[in-house]
Amino acid sequence: MTERSTLKVAIAQMCSARTQSENLITVGDLAAQAKGLGAELLALPEVSGMMNAERKPAEALVVGADEDPFIAGCRALAVQHRLWIHTGSTPVRAADGRFWNRSTLIDAKGEIKAEYDKIHLFDVNIDGKVVFTESKSFAPGDVAVVAQTPWGGFGLSICYDLRFPYLYRALAQAGASVLFIPAAFTVPTGEAHWHVLMRARAIETGSFVIAPAQAGLHADGRTTYGHSLAIDPWGRVMADLGEGAPKLQVVELDLGRVAKARAQIPALENGRDVPLRRV
Repeated sequence: MTERSTLKVAIAQMCSARTQSENLITVGDLAAQAKGLGAELLALPEVSGMMNAERKPAEALVVGADEDPFIAGCRALAVQHRLWIHTGSTPVRAADGRFWNRSTLIDAKGEIKAEYDKIHLFDVNIDGKVVFTESKSFAPGDVAVVAQTPWGGFGLSICYDLRFPYLYRALAQAGASVLFIPAAFTVPTGEAHWHVLMRARAIETGSFVIAPAQAGLHADGRTTYGHSLAIDPWGRVMADLGEGAPKLQVVELDLGRVAKARAQIPALENGRDVPLRRV
């Protein structure tokens, strides 16, 4: 496969509702906008399919991936607009009765090219103000994923994965040149860490980072930070969508810049595993 040298990505910012049907309406509008602006791929945020912190109503809506209405709807939109779609994520039923927080990469023919289940679950207590235990409802994934596409390797991850740099080093060493980090960051953690961590992942790996985000006050009472980002392999911010949703911005990635950045600072090659001595 001859890799394409540029990629036009539409980065979407959403304030997702409680149900897949409501969110599909928003995604349908975003897909039409993305196509009209010349995008080749629409990138959605984490929990773009459903954001519902209340377990009982969520239980009634979450099904297996093969039956999930949001994934099916995104596949239909991909065909309609001849557009690749990265779903960000949506909850699907896991084998043990919990949910997986799943990303799905869909090509312009509506075919599923890759699936990824969030590995690192958001179990935190920040000064008693932000208390969240994702592992109560979600099962962790256990496989890192690099999807092969006409633009080269896409490294898949979700939100809290951002804080584990070894994952991104492994994705880059496995051939990823674009790292997708869809998210639903809280406001306190977003204000403190969002920009610096996203830029760090791009710099460390010499990769493009595409980070679509949730933004605003959601129907389930949560508030998310926004500031969807595109970052180049040198760590420069190419796009920052700020606050508010829904909205999108199209950015063009010159994929040749990945090899250039990695040649100038070959950190992926220069890394060493060394023994640790406690003294």
